[in-house]
Amino acid sequence: MATVTIHQTQERIEGTAAGDYLNAQGLIYQSWETDRLTGRLKAGYDLTPAEQKDLLGLYSREISDLKTGQGYVTEDVIVLAPDTPNLDAILAKFRPEHHHTDDEVRFVVDGGGIFTIRKPDATFDVVVGPGDLFVVPAYTRHWFNLTDEARIKCIRIFRDPAGWVAVYQEQSSAL
Repeated sequence: MATVTIHQTQERIEGTAAGDYLNAQGLIYQSWETDRLTGRLKAGYDLTPAEQKDLLGLYSREISDLKTGQGYVTEDVIVLAPDTPNLDAILAKFRPEHHHTDDEVRFVVDGGGIFTIRKPDATFDVVVGPGDLFVVPAYTRHWFNLTDEARIKCIRIFRDPAGWVAVYQEQSSAL
């Protein structure tokens, strides 16, 4: 279950209240069960294409429902860990505040990450972990970093992967 920390007040919101807060903020949060991963999740962070396909298959029903309901068309698996080549350079692209012209959809299978969301009335951190599906809607200002364990394994879902390119503030005078 995600945890939310509001920057302005340092209020920490956990459990179902965190999901309620995120949904009230116009974000999409769901908790997907992870029991089906028991004994199927490889301990390492280097997944073969066959292992990635198997992982996607474990959640095919949920992915299909989300794709139908939200108009998404494709999915893949992303894995980041301390031994990922150029990890610091990869993370450096996610850390500055930005937005996308497509929704950013992540279902965390293992590890964790921190999305910081900037809304007109609040800025807050959303710490996601295994079982958390989190959608940052298109044009929502945010940035991302890994948790202290520096690893995440998640399913990404897209309307159009080309629309997921980060748009930084200096690139967008309209926002």
